[in-house]
Amino acid sequence: MSVFKSLPTPPAAPKKPVSDTRHGITRTDDYAWLRADNWQAMFKDPSILDPEIRQHLEAENTYMNAAMEDTKPLQKALFSEMRGRIKEDDSSVPMKDGAYAYGTFYVTGGEQPRYFRIPRDGDVADETIRTVLLDGDKEASGKAYFRLAGLDHTSDHSRGIWGYDDKGSEFFTLKVRDLSTGQDLDDVIENTGGGGVWAPDGKSFFYSALDENHRPSKVFHHVVGRPQSEDRLVYEEADAGFFMGVGGSLLDDVIYIDIHDHETSEYRLLSTKDLTAEPKLVAAREEGIEYSLTEGGDVFYILTNDGGAKDFKIMEAPVDNPVKENWREVVPHKPGTLIISHMAYARHLLWLERKDGLPQIMIRDRTTGEEHAIAFAEEAYSLGLSGAAEYDTDIIRFSYSSMTTPSQLYDYNMVTRERTLLKTQEVPSGHNPDDYVTRRVFAPTWDGETVPVTLLYRRDTPLDGTAPCLLYGYGAYGITIPASFNTNCLSLADRGFVYAIAHIRGGKDKGFAWYEDGKMEKKTNTFKDFVAAADYLNQQKFTSYAKIIAEGGSAGGMLMGAVANMAPEKFAGLIAAVPFVDVLNTMLDDTLPLTPPEWPEWGNPIDSRQEYEQIASYSPYDNVGAKAYPPILALGGLTDPRVTYWEPAKWVAKLRDQTTGNAPILLKTNMDAGHGGASGRFQRLEEIAFEYAFAIKVAGKM
Repeated sequence: MSVFKSLPTPPAAPKKPVSDTRHGITRTDDYAWLRADNWQAMFKDPSILDPEIRQHLEAENTYMNAAMEDTKPLQKALFSEMRGRIKEDDSSVPMKDGAYAYGTFYVTGGEQPRYFRIPRDGDVADETIRTVLLDGDKEASGKAYFRLAGLDHTSDHSRGIWGYDDKGSEFFTLKVRDLSTGQDLDDVIENTGGGGVWAPDGKSFFYSALDENHRPSKVFHHVVGRPQSEDRLVYEEADAGFFMGVGGSLLDDVIYIDIHDHETSEYRLLSTKDLTAEPKLVAAREEGIEYSLTEGGDVFYILTNDGGAKDFKIMEAPVDNPVKENWREVVPHKPGTLIISHMAYARHLLWLERKDGLPQIMIRDRTTGEEHAIAFAEEAYSLGLSGAAEYDTDIIRFSYSSMTTPSQLYDYNMVTRERTLLKTQEVPSGHNPDDYVTRRVFAPTWDGETVPVTLLYRRDTPLDGTAPCLLYGYGAYGITIPASFNTNCLSLADRGFVYAIAHIRGGKDKGFAWYEDGKMEKKTNTFKDFVAAADYLNQQKFTSYAKIIAEGGSAGGMLMGAVANMAPEKFAGLIAAVPFVDVLNTMLDDTLPLTPPEWPEWGNPIDSRQEYEQIASYSPYDNVGAKAYPPILALGGLTDPRVTYWEPAKWVAKLRDQTTGNAPILLKTNMDAGHGGASGRFQRLEEIAFEYAFAIKVAGKM
């Protein structure tokens, strides 16, 4: 029996067929009209959205609200629980940098962070010595959406760059603040990627600018006090397939220009001794070769997969001439042990690596070469390496958590190997780790692989097939979903759910090969792995097909669309957040923000018939068919530049037209936000509560 009763008639989007022929193949898209012709301008000014499109999206929201009306008390309860697990007046442990230590804090009821500093060795609990540098709640006042991009201070601590996006479109505005007075200067830099890098003298900074298609294609040098129109162009990337970012070094003597797509990278360096010089190339881009740099005084340490080092190795090169011919191996490639990132300090080189799905931090004495590891003993856990803000230090900072263990923040002495616990995440409403179980199980796949699945459930949950399950997956871009502490999912576990994360191919959970086996022509492995995880959980009676609600967002939303087409009978419901479901149309449109940089991940169907057919074979929108789909909740953001709002809108329209079942297909479009959803910390909890309420309703647990 359906849990959705007495629903009004759902919106039926008019069909306005548009045909497109590529490689001799013609497709017809009935719902192409939902894409606004003026989408670039609309992202910056949502009020100019075509009235017919707005009317349809609002009709979908009205229908969605009717379907979810009876969950409002549940949503309220879930929100209250989630908020109760957050320490509302929380403060970070400040990071020491020169004469000060910098951090963030929240106030009770506040949505946005506040950036502060205290004297270097001051007591963070002493509010009398705390200087508030930027009040996010004050800056967000009166805005439906507001997202801060951080605050970066000068070396002399006199000024800071801060950025914000107030549309959800990810076009950030930068401002310059006098940190002694708290007042902003006249400088206003529009259409940036969200951050800047100060020159050592604090009189100018570098930033990346976004073009009309939302691509960071240029790096500029801005002199404080001058208009943006006078900013000097430092470097322009002509290839639309590459992203570009700009960064600085701990020693303040080099500006990094990082140019990359999903499988190829290139660095150019600008010495801060001559800010007017042309950036110097380190190693020219070679398809499939990645590298990144961190400075180590007289050398650069270079993390790279060059020379067949699939899981990466670390090289070094002289800082005055780091061209590829001068690279020398420092940390060799170890197949199956993926080096994720690296840092260097005056006396130590360190890196974060993952082996058999578990992370550890490795530390090497730069003089003796002696190495040791920081690791933990739980079946599944997460490590975060934040390092230090100063180069000449023996103290670094890292964090640890697991699905049952709240986050713990440590300072670590790399010489004495002593750990100092700085902070344990507080759960004000209470949390007893012994009430819960976290496990790592392995689901066999069709081709003999095994998919790691991280589980969290209450110790008293019956494992006889009766428990509902929220099964989460992503599986793209090599992104690994950590087995970290998440207070929100406790609301599901406390209602008898098994919360599961499927670490499917397309991520790097089992090394770089795990990523390669889930992209391009092997993309369908991602979807098959997720179904295999559902099969295993059903067979082992952690849950049953009739109780599994699947969830994924963005590229994980594509996963939801694909498994809905492949195996709709194995899922009780699906939650697809900002889902990338119109893959073929998007990859055929090189004017869209992310299309050219995405071709190495999915393929280029414009140039290649083979890659066209490859994408067409699984693209969720193109493969919607006459079958009984389970209840589906799709969520979009009107100003989302990554997964445009029309993808979920078109997908839902086609699903509703094609399904042979009676299960509702719901679309919720946030008319005031983009890819990340609501920006405030409590506003975001409201969205999660809504999604969980859908899962609980579908599972029959209201």
